Order: sequence, then C-alpha cells, then structure tokens
Amino acid sequence: MDTAKLGLLTTLLLGLFIIIGALIAFLIKKKERVVDFSLGLAFSVMVMLILTHMLPETIELLGLKHIYLFILFTIIGYMILKLLDNFIPDHDDDGKGMDKHELRENLIHIGVITSVALVLHNIIEGMAVYSTVLSDASLGLAVTIGIGFHNIPLGMVIAGTFYQSNENISKTILSILLVSLSTFAGGLIMFFLGLTEISPIISGILLAVTLGMLIFIAFTELLPRIKNTKNKKVTTVGIIVGIIIQLIALFI
Repeated sequence: MDTAKLGLLTTLLLGLFIIIGALIAFLIKKKERVVDFSLGLAFSVMVMLILTHMLPETIELLGLKHIYLFILFTIIGYMILKLLDNFIPDHDDDGKGMDKHELRENLIHIGVITSVALVLHNIIEGMAVYSTVLSDASLGLAVTIGIGFHNIPLGMVIAGTFYQSNENISKTILSILLVSLSTFAGGLIMFFLGLTEISPIISGILLAVTLGMLIFIAFTELLPRIKNTKNKKVTTVGIIVGIIIQLIALFI
C-alpha cells in the first residue's frame, strides 16, 4: 500500500474511534448516567487536550514572534461559538431547575456546539495525521492510536447528549457519522489537492481557532452543567477517567 492510501486509511481509522465511544454509550442501559458520566469525561478530556496538546502545539507552530496571531485567532474561535450560541435553541447554561423539555433543549445545545467544534478540529487533525503518515508511516500510525484514545470519550459525549435529547437512534447515528468522517475529510482534502504538508502558520491559525472553540465548550457550556448534575459521583468518575485516558494517549 502506498503512503497516500495509508494516510487516508489512518484518517478513516480516527473516525472509527469516535464510533467505538458511541457504541459504548449505547450499550449502557442507564442513559441519564451515561450523560452525566459523558459530560464529566468531556470536560476533563477537553481541558487536558487544551493543556497538553492544543496550547503547546499552537504556540510551537506560530512561534513567539506570531503570538498576536495566537491570541487573535483563539478569540475568534471563542467568538464563533459565542455567536452560534444565539442560533441554537434556548437553554439554561447550568442545567439548574430545568424541566424535562428544558433539559432536552440544553443537551441539544451542548451536542451541536460540541459537534461544530469537533468537526473543525477533526478536519485539521485529519490533515495533520495524513501529512505525518506521508513523512513517516510508523510515526503516523503511533500518532493515530494516541489521538484515537481521546476520540473514544468524545464519541460517548456526542451519542449520550444527542440520544438523551431526541431519543431518535437514526438522528443520533447520523450525527455521529458526520463527526467521525470529518477526520477522513481532512485526509481527502490533502489527497485531492496533492498536498504533503500544511504551512506551520496556517496550521497554527486553524488550531488557535479550534482552541478558542474548545475553551468556550469546556468552561462556558460543560463546567456550569457538570456543577449541577444529579449523579455527582458518576460525573466525578467521568472526570477522572477522562484524565487517565488523556494521560495514556499522551504517553503513547
């Protein structure tokens, strides 16, 4: 198999990790606990992702002389989701005192916001993994496994929030497939444009935008909600498991 096809295969594999996470969420019968666990999991995974991966990599790509680009595009990423926030069904940020209908609206909101950020993040990730495989196949496969570990809990979050909000298995599966295939889309962009690498400045700018989005989700959407979950112990376990998964992924 030539490296271009291998690169596409690895980006497709990344999406499969998201589907694995979704399947885990579906197999657990107590869906309400799945949501509480997934929210805690998502929060710790995103915070760890920001601190151990996104932040250092973005600064490294842009360099200190372009620190203004890092600040500017991180703010832009944050504001994109802040503006999108106004076009998604009304919700109560902290989830406190909500009835069943309001709870569903809140979960739809979190699911959509998270999916938008993840699609952009996954496209960039797919492009980066594809170019890594082309330069060093063994390194590319190792990176794929490491990234795949943090995609599993994100798949659980998407499945848990969407299914709990609409109780429609077909809509939930469609949402999961769209997010999971976004990494493959990143590989396809590189393949059809005949690119072997991305400019560090462009990569840094795109990662800064994604970083701003993840900061918005973690601290504006997830943190207020997990403070008021009914199953505090389940949410805490989710946070701990998320940290462990990210540490394993980092080690790999």
